[in-house]
Amino acid sequence: MGNTFGQFFKITTFGESHGPAIGVVIDGCPAGLKIDEQHIIDELKRRRPGQSRITTQRQESDTPEILSGIFDGYSTGSPIGIVIRNSDQRSKDYSHISEKFRPSHADYTYQAKYGLRDYRGGGRSSARETAARVAAGSIAKQFLSVKGINVLSYVSQVGPVKVEKNYNKLNLDKVEENIVRCPDPEIAEQMIEFIDRTRKNQDTVGGIITGIIKGVPAGIGEPVFDKLHADLGKAMLSINAVKGFDIGSGFEGINMFGSDHNDIFYKEGEEIKTRTNYSGGVQGGISNGQDIYFRVAFKPVATIMKDQESIDIHGDKTTVKGKGRHDPCVVPRAVPIVEAMAAIVVADHMLLNASASM
Repeated sequence: MGNTFGQFFKITTFGESHGPAIGVVIDGCPAGLKIDEQHIIDELKRRRPGQSRITTQRQESDTPEILSGIFDGYSTGSPIGIVIRNSDQRSKDYSHISEKFRPSHADYTYQAKYGLRDYRGGGRSSARETAARVAAGSIAKQFLSVKGINVLSYVSQVGPVKVEKNYNKLNLDKVEENIVRCPDPEIAEQMIEFIDRTRKNQDTVGGIITGIIKGVPAGIGEPVFDKLHADLGKAMLSINAVKGFDIGSGFEGINMFGSDHNDIFYKEGEEIKTRTNYSGGVQGGISNGQDIYFRVAFKPVATIMKDQESIDIHGDKTTVKGKGRHDPCVVPRAVPIVEAMAAIVVADHMLLNASASM
């Protein structure tokens, strides 16, 4: 249970961090979509470990193997199966915690739920699973691209270092020009320095990713329980280490009066627009045609290189020693994951909306 996401554009991921492979089955992708396999590879490269000095040094090629659902470069309408082999597991790095509960990991909760757990890298709870989501997200992005919809994201905060400018004031073409994926070059250098310092202190730090979805037409989303922003929130909160989500003005909106916060409508030619966009492109759970923008907060990575007190499966006190290869800050590699999940949600709602009008 809990391994499938979506209603019409549906994904099911499988595999563990230290198993032979991870993968995804994508069901509901319409037939006839031209699939660029290089785009899938490029998206996975953005997420893969070992890409810079501020990420985990685990080395995985993350080469996708397409098993089904694509023929002569086009989707066939049948389930698309993609496998990504694991090649650089070091399971011995985790033998020392086979009976210990690491602080703020899923060790205890998995043990409490299932009565056993795969302690090698966290097994199913490992962020390694998100590579499968990125592969699926690439297919969703390609579907949305045909519809004129573009999904972007960038690192807007690392610890106390943050971008103060609105996304509209930034050149988002610069996101991939530095290893922290921040479009503000000066702030990016400060973020990198902060992560470097944190890593040398054998510690970790969290951050925020800002996501933007451009080109979603008005009228996408469902009322009440399947609101577009509710599904975006669920998608983001399903990502490892995510502890917060807000959309539009979000929590900052509490500092405003309604007279300032209300997005005033006006007409430009045949198009209805709003003078401001504190709603974040969604009102009543349905898109209003403006940019959808949101923020996703990631906690500090739970594995640190310092000794920590804990208990073992017998309830006895123990010490957990930091060991293995881990990110000092997860947000640079999480940018494509946020984009993937956002694309999957919007693709799902686009297909859901199309079915409602048949």
